[in-house]
Formats: sequence, structure tokens, C-alpha cells
Amino acid sequence: MAAGSARTPEQIRGDLAAEREALGRSVEQLRASISEATDISGKLQANLPVVAAAALGAGFVLAGGIGATMRYLARRGREGDTMAQVGRFTIVDRG
Repeated sequence: MAAGSARTPEQIRGDLAAEREALGRSVEQLRASISEATDISGKLQANLPVVAAAALGAGFVLAGGIGATMRYLARRGREGDTMAQVGRFTIVDRG
């Protein structure tokens, strides 16, 4: 150890106290940034119309909405006036 680098115990304690304070500030900054990054409800409230529209569209598609809508529209095009019905048989005027 060189003679010029010798430090007193008070200097070492002061350096340790300064390092503890710096570490404490860093931990607080990290906690604040983590809580800001994980604030999902705030992000959802900011984009609520977009999220609602996406959820509606996803629910429609997952429930088979496109196929059901197309079957409904195609069936309506084939419907006509019922002229007579006997049991399960029907005579339909599609003209």
C-alpha cells in the first residue's frame, strides 16, 4: 500500500455512507420505473376504445361470427314464399 493512498477510518465510513445513499436512490428509481412499466390499467384506460374494438372483433371471430353471418346471408337469399308444407317437405315459390 502506498503512503499517499492511506485513508482514515472516518474517510472510509464517509465513502460507505455516500455509496449507501447512492444505492438507495438507485433502488428507488428502479422501483418507480418498474411500477410505471407494469401499470397495465393506466395503459388500458388510455387506449380503451381501441382495446374494446379489438376485444369485440376477436370475440366475434372466435365465436364463429364470420361463418354464421355468411350462412345467414346466404340462407336469406334462398328463402321464398312457402306455398304448401306437408310434414318435413315444403313447396316454396322462389320466383
